[in-house]
Amino acid sequence: MADILPVSKIREVESSLVTPEPQPRRSAPKRGPRRTKLPLGNEIQAWSKPARPVEDLDAVARRYPRRKVSISGERKPMEVYDTPERPKAFSMDSLEFFFLIAQYFREALPLRLILLMIACQKAGGQIRLTQEEMATVLDVPRAKINEALQEIMGHGIVFKVRRGVYQFNPPYSYRVAEFIPGTELVEAEYVQVDQDKTIAKIRKDESLPDLVRFPSLDHMREAIEELRKKRAEERAARRWARAQRHEEGSAQ
Repeated sequence: MADILPVSKIREVESSLVTPEPQPRRSAPKRGPRRTKLPLGNEIQAWSKPARPVEDLDAVARRYPRRKVSISGERKPMEVYDTPERPKAFSMDSLEFFFLIAQYFREALPLRLILLMIACQKAGGQIRLTQEEMATVLDVPRAKINEALQEIMGHGIVFKVRRGVYQFNPPYSYRVAEFIPGTELVEAEYVQVDQDKTIAKIRKDESLPDLVRFPSLDHMREAIEELRKKRAEERAARRWARAQRHEEGSAQ
């Protein structure tokens, strides 16, 4: 009688006889290029280690919040307004001037004309527009333009240089510089006229009114207060007249 094997022994023999199924080969995970971290303690060490490529400038800025991160890029020719030798072109307009003329002028045309001249002034504050051109742009008769222009010039805001050329008073509105894009035949041009030089030139011209040579908006402030006082008196007189008529009607 053969010896009976224990169950554990039988299972061990069976497992040794079964051929294991071939397992699919697993590919190793791909690793990106090794990136060297920029040492925060000693910046000199960065020169001896390869720098990792910059993929996202915002991520770099977040990584180094205390550092100024910038990147240079190629600009289009019409976008080049500044160079180390020539600062960016800009215009200067007095906010106080805007505030006062909005209160002072009661008709729209003088304000429209001032805005047109601000938009059309060249570097140095010159406005090269004839009255006919102003009338065409604003779609009003030339006589109205002449009347509004005389009122504006009477306050020293602009003055006439010659026919078709006017000059803004620098403290009120002044185009310091402008960039003139080039063409196939003409090169691009950057024109800059410093404000202090224009003011000095205007003050030396004794043929100009004192309000132009030494501009001040105080007369406008005083005129605004006088106008408000006069209108308040007129409103009070109208209220008194209405009250009188109401009392006379009640008495009857």
